[in-house]
Amino acid sequence: MGVSPAKLGVRGQGSLGVVRIQLREFRNYESAEVELAEGLTVVTGANGAGKTNLLEALYFGCTARSPRTSNERELVRRGGEGVARVVLDLAADDGEHRIEVGFHPGEAKHLRVDGSPVESLSTVAVRPLVSVFLPERLELVKGAPAARRAHLDQVVAALWPSRAETRTAYSRALAQRNALVARARAGAAGPAGLDAWDAQLARHGIRLMQDRAEAVDGLCPLFTELAASLGLPGEAELRYRPRSAAGDADGLAAELAERRQADLERGFTAHGPHRDELQLLLAGAPLRAYGSQGQQRTALLALLFAERSLLAERRARPPLMLLDDVMSELDAERRELLAGLLRSGGQAVISTTEPEHVPGTALARGGLICVHGGAVSGAGRTVAA
Repeated sequence: MGVSPAKLGVRGQGSLGVVRIQLREFRNYESAEVELAEGLTVVTGANGAGKTNLLEALYFGCTARSPRTSNERELVRRGGEGVARVVLDLAADDGEHRIEVGFHPGEAKHLRVDGSPVESLSTVAVRPLVSVFLPERLELVKGAPAARRAHLDQVVAALWPSRAETRTAYSRALAQRNALVARARAGAAGPAGLDAWDAQLARHGIRLMQDRAEAVDGLCPLFTELAASLGLPGEAELRYRPRSAAGDADGLAAELAERRQADLERGFTAHGPHRDELQLLLAGAPLRAYGSQGQQRTALLALLFAERSLLAERRARPPLMLLDDVMSELDAERRELLAGLLRSGGQAVISTTEPEHVPGTALARGGLICVHGGAVSGAGRTVAA
C-alpha cells in the first residue's frame, strides 16, 4: 500500500490518558468499572451487549455530551434510579486526576474535576481530547454543511484552545445582528444600527475564517495520504470553501453592507462564515453526493486519524480514539494498517464482535475487554459489574 503506519501515525505523544472509567445507571450498565490500557484496548461482545455504550460513556466523560443522541434522557438506564454517572480516572505528568459527570433528566449536569465543581469541561486543562467513529457519525461526511463546520471549529479549539472564543463571539454577534434585522424588517428599528454589528461580525468572522483555513491546511496532506492508504480509489482532498471572498475585516463588512437589503427582505443574515463549507472530495467529486457508504466510512476514518496526527504534532496531545465496529467491513490488508495506526501512539479503544478482526490483539500491548449484557470482564484489566 506504499505508506507505513509509522509515517502516518502519531509523531508526538503526551502522557495524559484515561486509566479507568466507572459507570452507574448509564444505558444498559447498572454499575461497571473498566481499566484501559495505555495503548489499545479492544472491547468485544455480541451485538447489543453494550460495546457502543461503553465507548459513548468514555466520550460523555470527556465532553459531558453524547456523540449519538441529542435526547440525553436516553443515556439513563431504563428501570434504574434515574441518575446516570460517569467517572474518569486520569494519569498525567503532574499526577492523577478525576473527572465526574452526573446527569438527571430535566436538570443541569453536575460536573466535577478533582472534586471541585466546574461549569464546563471544554476549558479544563486535564480533560483528554477525544475523537470518535460511530456509524451515526457518517452524517459528518454525507450530511448538511453545518455538521462539518461545527466539527472543524472543534478541531480549531483543540489545536489552539485560546481561539475557541472566536467562534462563540461570532455566534453572539450573528444573533444580535439577526435580531436587529428582524426588528428592522418589522419596522420596529432602523437599518442604520446594522453598521456597528456588521463591523463586529466582520471582525470575529475574518478571524474565524483564518483559523479554519489554517486547520485545513494542516490536515490536507495527512488526509490525502491516509485516504490513499486506507484504499480510497483516487486522490482524496479536504477543501475549505468560505462563503466570503474577503481578505480582511473591512472587506467582509463591505460584503455584509452590500447584501443588507436582501437580508432585510429575508429577515436574517445569509452571508458570512456561518455559511462556509468543508468539502471531502474524491477525484474532485464531493463524497457527500457521489461516494458510496464504504468510501464515506473510509474518508471519515482518514479525517479522524489526520486530526490525531496533527494534534500530536502541534500539541503533543493525541486524542483518545474511540472506534466502533470499523473492522468488519475492511479487508485483511486494511485491518492490518488500521491496527498499526491505532498502536502507533496515543490511546485508543475499539469495539468488535470478533477479536480476531483486530490484528495482533492476542499479543498486543493492550487490554481485551469482554462485554456481556451490561457486565464486563477480561484479561485482568477489568472489574466486573
